[in-house]
Formats: sequence, structure tokens, C-alpha cells
Amino acid sequence: MKTDYKIVEDFIGWDKAEEFIQQIILKNNIKSILELGAGANPTIRPEFIEANKLNYTISDIDLNELAKVSDVYNKAVLNLNAKEISHPKKYDFIFSRMVGEHISNGYYYHKNIFTLLNSGGIAFHCFSTLFATPFLINRIFPETLSDTLLKIFAPRDKNKHGKFKAYYSWCRGPSKNMIKKYEGIGYNVLAYCGYYGHNYYKKIPMLNKLENSKARYLIKMKISCLTSYSHILLKKI
Repeated sequence: MKTDYKIVEDFIGWDKAEEFIQQIILKNNIKSILELGAGANPTIRPEFIEANKLNYTISDIDLNELAKVSDVYNKAVLNLNAKEISHPKKYDFIFSRMVGEHISNGYYYHKNIFTLLNSGGIAFHCFSTLFATPFLINRIFPETLSDTLLKIFAPRDKNKHGKFKAYYSWCRGPSKNMIKKYEGIGYNVLAYCGYYGHNYYKKIPMLNKLENSKARYLIKMKISCLTSYSHILLKKI
């Protein structure tokens, strides 16, 4: 297992995600894939899916979100917050991007994913972690206030990137305690990386400079509870 810490500019949950996930697919000869919470924004483009003959399913709990994308994708309405899940298919690879923070019960979520994986299957997740200041505010304060702050600091296209309630269950940096939780389900933790810093202060240069300096300092300290984001790579054993 490899644990690591980096700065937010290296986070693979955004622009770097498609290439990174494509490499996982190709390296492991993956054919059946489930992207969780893909909604209106599937990570992998149709051209790659067709070229590699992939069985690619996107899921969401909201039919309206799934309706926004092309029919080239298989679609499934799944609620992985449920205590148990009934779904007829299993997959070689299940992944999510910026979904974990919106899950109210991390144990059920990752246990259900484990159930949906084929033996030897791989899971990959990118998510926000709780104790970064913007996400702590998002968790503690009423949604009306957090919505207002989001509009100011990180405006987005509501049709493509809706704002969903955040819980941050199991959304932490790579601590020994978190690794034990995943292993308790039956996963082998292949890699776990925490990222320091965030981009919410870009409109306030002085705060942004201080945040960047703090991130560079924390890289040396490697304190898991002070990360802003993480990614984890798991294997079903």
C-alpha cells in the first residue's frame, strides 16, 4: 500500500481524472465499469468507450440528472446509501468523483460497492475531506448560507453541476483509522493520497496566498485530518 500527500494543484479528481482513469482501465484490462453519481457529467468520453469495447454504466439517484446525457451510456438509478442494495450486475471497476462527500453513511456506501464488484475488482474514489475550512463550513452551517457562499466563491452551471447536500461520512485523509475501515469491509488499500489546499480563495489574493503557503507547509507535516481532498484506490480480495 502507498500513502502520499500532495498539493491541490495535483488533485486527480478534476481535469486529470479522465486520463488517470483511462490508464487504470487499460492497465487492468477492465471491461465492465460503473461510474457512481455521474449524473450529467460522465468522466469517460464515448470515443474511448467504443474504441475499447467497454460496458460502461453511469448511475445517479436522480433520473433527471441521467436524462441530461447521451444514450451511449448504460444508465442505472442506484442509492448506495441503502443498508442493502439489489442490482443484477457486477463490475470490474467502480469509481466516483466528488460523490463521497454527499453520502450520509460511508460504511453502507463502500460495503455496497464491494458487493457490486467482481472478485479482484477495483474501486477508485476522489472526494473532499471534512476539516478543510470551506468544507467544514459547508457541513456545519445551514444550506442557505453555504449556497450563498458557494455562489460567491465558486459559481457553477446549475444544469451541469448541481449543489447537493454534503455529509463527509468516511471523507478523511489517509489515516491508519480510515485504512482499517476499508480493510474491515474486505478491501486491499492499494493507494491513499491526501491533498492540501483549495481554490476557494482565488478571488481574495491575500487569503489565497496564505492558503497556498499553508498547503506547502502541511506537505512536510503530513497531518491526515488537515487535508482538503483525497483519492483512494481499492481492490476487492
